[in-house]
Amino acid sequence: MRLIFLGTPAFAVPSLERIAASGFRIEAVVSQPDRPRGRGGRVEATPVKEAALRLGLPVYQPERIRRPDAVEFLRAIAPDAMVVVAYGQIIPQAAIDIAPLGIINAHGSLLPRYRGAAPIQWAVANGETRTGITTMRIDAGLDTGDMLLEAETPIGPEETALELSARLAAMSADLLVETLRGLAAGAIQPRQQDPALATYAPLLKKEDGRIDWRHPAQAIHNRVRGLQPWPGAYTVFRGQALHIWRARVVEAAPAGEPGRVLAAKPPVVACGSGALELQEVQLEGRRRMPAVDFANGHRLTPVDVLGD
Repeated sequence: MRLIFLGTPAFAVPSLERIAASGFRIEAVVSQPDRPRGRGGRVEATPVKEAALRLGLPVYQPERIRRPDAVEFLRAIAPDAMVVVAYGQIIPQAAIDIAPLGIINAHGSLLPRYRGAAPIQWAVANGETRTGITTMRIDAGLDTGDMLLEAETPIGPEETALELSARLAAMSADLLVETLRGLAAGAIQPRQQDPALATYAPLLKKEDGRIDWRHPAQAIHNRVRGLQPWPGAYTVFRGQALHIWRARVVEAAPAGEPGRVLAAKPPVVACGSGALELQEVQLEGRRRMPAVDFANGHRLTPVDVLGD
């Protein structure tokens, strides 16, 4: 089977590597253009590009995949199928129509739940206990295409979106190979999604990370776990932004004004119900540190209230 692979971030690398190792002919790898990254602004290759070059695969990086020259590049290869994993651009209908077996996407949820750009982060932030990977055929809608195969996994009660993402990346790789082999053998019956069951996982915004201490401790804990690596869960401490990277729920804590520091060593903060013990934090412009060290260095006391 002749393939074109489209992907950009590290999440897509295991899929590219697994497909290449499984005997499929990857005629080209399409990735987003190299961009300046980090404080120094140095232009860096995408993780998928780096992996493709390591595997000896040709790389194509159009500014926009919907441009006629990009679509013509795909058409000239005449692939049997295309595979998309976190590419980062909407695929135009002209490209969808090229491959006889379609464009196969690995989506980080059990569709039709969590359609959209950030399914892994929102599943954790919303307190879901199970998720998975769905392979589907891309159509013109937002993750609305026919489903092919799925694989399910539990979400650990302390698992972060970063940790879950690493596990789902490996699951995507295995499920894509199984899907491609099934399609080649004519052994997969596509299934339509039920739009009545659809939920959405929109692109994350900075303000999604702002903590409202009036919410239950468990809900805040889920947001701390889910909104990683960006925007992170954050609050205000003495006029500065304070990121909370790790925490745990304290159910038996005494009641208090939401955001009030109930104890300093370790720091425990009152929520709408229950309380949250801070474990790892980062004050604006500083490095991450254990919350106990932060409390000692800033002489945290019950006089302090976190939040606006």
